This record gives sequence, structure tokens and C-alpha cells, in this order.
Amino acid sequence: MKEEMSAIHIAPWMHVITPGGGVPLDELLPTSGSVYVARLNGQEMPDEVSTFQHFSEVLKFPEYFGWNWNAFYDCLRDLNWLSADHRILVIGSAESILSQDGDGRKKFFGCLWRAGQRWSYTRRPQDVTFTKLSVVLSYDKDSVSTLAKQLEEWQEQPNW
Repeated sequence: MKEEMSAIHIAPWMHVITPGGGVPLDELLPTSGSVYVARLNGQEMPDEVSTFQHFSEVLKFPEYFGWNWNAFYDCLRDLNWLSADHRILVIGSAESILSQDGDGRKKFFGCLWRAGQRWSYTRRPQDVTFTKLSVVLSYDKDSVSTLAKQLEEWQEQPNW
């Protein structure tokens, strides 16, 4: 994990920023190809149903989306219906996502983590990791270190 003044890079596909902070564009944008940017609002995702609804609307999930965590992950790891080479999810007020549902919150971030990991690849011999899905979480300054610790703990658990 690399920490800077306004951004924490959890993985090549997951970044946490604070309001007013930012991630240098060259770290997020690919050097070539088309990009689909989805903007989501964590305040519109207080529970599972609204989380699924918000993602489904913004990312244009297919009609067969099953409205459960497995189906949510399946859609995030596919996204082929979006005609783009790269996808960037920008989630504002991420501290509000499922804030009263610890288990749902863990599943949500687990899905984002695994999807980002699945969309990533390492170019050899340079050992540079590239990703076709990036997640940018905008988090309030008071909660950002807690999120970073939770993400690190959660990614070490086998049932992500």
C-alpha cells in the first residue's frame, strides 16, 4: 500500500481519495483504448437492494442480473456489454455504502476487490500490473484510514 497526501493506492485497481484530493490521471487512465467512467454515489446505497439498483442502473447490468452478491460479482467481472477497453468506477461518499450492514459491506468490497483483481494482468518481464477495471473510492478524511485497514484485513481472508 502506497500512501500519499490525498490518495491511498490499495492495489493497482483500487484507490481511495479524500474530498478535494485526487489521483494523478496517468495512474488511472490507460495509455490507449476507450474508457467508460461510471460515477456512483455511496449515499444512494444504504442497503443491498439500493446498492444493486444503483450499480445496475449506472453500469447497465443485463436483465438476467440475479439481485444477490454472487450475481453482482458476476456482472462486475463481465461488463462486456459496456463497449470500452477500460472501465473506471468512481464512487463518491463511499463511507456511506451499506454503513449499517457490516456483512453486506464486506461482501460489497470483496466483490469490487475480486473483480478488479480479475480484470488485472501483469506484463512480463517488466512486472508491471495493468488493469482494465479501476475503482476510485472517495472517502471522508476521518474514515479513510479505517477503510484502508479493513480492505487489507478483508483481502487476507480466504472468503473474499
